[in-house]
Amino acid sequence: MARETKRARLARMHEEYAILCELIPAPACALDFADPFQLLVATVLSAQTTDRRVNTVTPELFDRFPDAATLGRARLEEVEEIIRPLGFYHAKSRNIIALAAQLEADHGGVVPATMDGLTALPGVGRKTANVVLGNAFGIPGFPVDTHVLRVTGRLRWRADWRDAHPDPAKVEREITACFPPEEWTDLSHRLILFGRSTCHARKPACGTCPLADSCPSAA
Repeated sequence: MARETKRARLARMHEEYAILCELIPAPACALDFADPFQLLVATVLSAQTTDRRVNTVTPELFDRFPDAATLGRARLEEVEEIIRPLGFYHAKSRNIIALAAQLEADHGGVVPATMDGLTALPGVGRKTANVVLGNAFGIPGFPVDTHVLRVTGRLRWRADWRDAHPDPAKVEREITACFPPEEWTDLSHRLILFGRSTCHARKPACGTCPLADSCPSAA
């Protein structure tokens, strides 16, 4: 592919995103939740497993521990037994109990609606905070997961696309600078869903990909 100017890359990004908007008209969070607390806990649990698997354990978890106060006082063994199917259940149980306890102590059990407030909680990084901000509070957030990193790299939407281990925070800043804030949450959802359905990690479906004509990495 010939060297692409920044202006040409930006134009291509928006053309490709328009196609993704047609392909995925109504993106949504794949985690089941009823309130910000449930989404926060579910997102922490989703590390290194699938959203679908998380959704199989959270109904029982939230039935027994419906809020920060009850989860923060839970016995480790009780929580472990419920979330055991997720893997890494010992560490995850400790994390969500500690998170809930601090949420109750510092915020009266109410999930803060700010990046600083969320990332000050145990086990909560920018990705988790962005998921909660965008999906529970309607505040623009751009979660960067492995799908987002892979798709933006293959499409060469970012300057460091050759980097095998890009900095998620840097990717977040670079991509969000190219789109209006009101698009950030849906943009992340669309990239994630596109990564799951088409731009697979091991064998991308370039033959049926709607972006193949413009994608610099299309096989």
